Amino acid sequence: MNTSIVTLTIENKTVILVKTAHVSAQSVLDVKETIENYKPSTVCVELDAQRAKAFTEKQSWENVDIISIIKKKQAGFLMTNLILSSYQRKLAKQLDISVGAEMMQAIQSAKETGARVKYIDRNIQTTFMRIWRNLGLWEKAKLLTALISSMLIDEEITEAKLEELKQSDMIELALKEVGGKFPSIKKGLVDERDQYMAQSIKQASGDIIVAVIGAAHAPGIIRELNNTHSLSELDKIPERTWFSKAVGWFIPGLILILILITFSFDSSIGVRQVMTWIIFNGGLSALGTALVLGHPLSILTAFVAAPISSLSPLLAAGWFAGTVEAIVRKPMVSDLERISEDVHTLKGFLSNRFLHVLLVVMSANLFSTLGTILSTMEIFKNFFETIF
Repeated sequence: MNTSIVTLTIENKTVILVKTAHVSAQSVLDVKETIENYKPSTVCVELDAQRAKAFTEKQSWENVDIISIIKKKQAGFLMTNLILSSYQRKLAKQLDISVGAEMMQAIQSAKETGARVKYIDRNIQTTFMRIWRNLGLWEKAKLLTALISSMLIDEEITEAKLEELKQSDMIELALKEVGGKFPSIKKGLVDERDQYMAQSIKQASGDIIVAVIGAAHAPGIIRELNNTHSLSELDKIPERTWFSKAVGWFIPGLILILILITFSFDSSIGVRQVMTWIIFNGGLSALGTALVLGHPLSILTAFVAAPISSLSPLLAAGWFAGTVEAIVRKPMVSDLERISEDVHTLKGFLSNRFLHVLLVVMSANLFSTLGTILSTMEIFKNFFETIF
């Protein structure tokens, strides 16, 4: 008896779950034989449309607009996505496998038997954004540090890791590897996706449904098939809380008030307060840009933009510095085609113009934030010394 195949009856439909091991050639065969034997109306695949397109179509890098990515505030998200993708490829390379071979087989077999293909997983960007919004500032910093470490450290896979790989979704394992300490990651990455995929399977058309899923998701999906979930609710990206929005405006407002009050007591100290704000914010943001070898114009832009952008939660110095970097060192198609190799090393980040722009954005923003913290502390110190 094949324990990888589970047959259920859900709402008068026959649902056959094929539990796949992502590094197993046997799983590819199980998928092929199940679809050919059952001849389902619909084959459900544990992919979202975006990832499916990446699997089945050659990437059209000519359409990637780095400046548009910066304007849409997606640089940090894209960087995280690229690092995770890099980690997946590194695992696949060490195991000498093709990422998603069983999913590709499901799509191919569905077409050969005339079945519809339905991508049942939630959009990966939505999943990442829901996870990101539910992390605190300190958790975000730890997660990014862990992600970067996983990218730069060349670690061979142990036998224990190999066994885990055989049961896990590659994206899930990648985030579990670097973020296992965060319960909110499990909620968004595993629990919510189980709910989403179960509901998507229930909504698939036809009397016979074959669903190709990772073995790690099988228990959750089987459980959630007995429940009803709103896909639209699971697709929503949480809004920032009113408190976080208020804090974003309150702190810059408080800084301005402290500087104005200081001016009213002693104009010379008031001038020093302004210079403190400019030098700490602009200087550190420029330093951050310089440390990642940004263009001199990008460094100058970071210096000018940081003191202004730090007073508004709607702006960021890195967006301006990154835009200038993208203009003066325009990424080429060849840079985009090398991303999967270059993302593994710091040298690759610095030599690849596309990755370099993202690095400039993040470094300028990070050092600008540090400058804001240090200058705020100094402004408070000067304020209390002047008043009291």
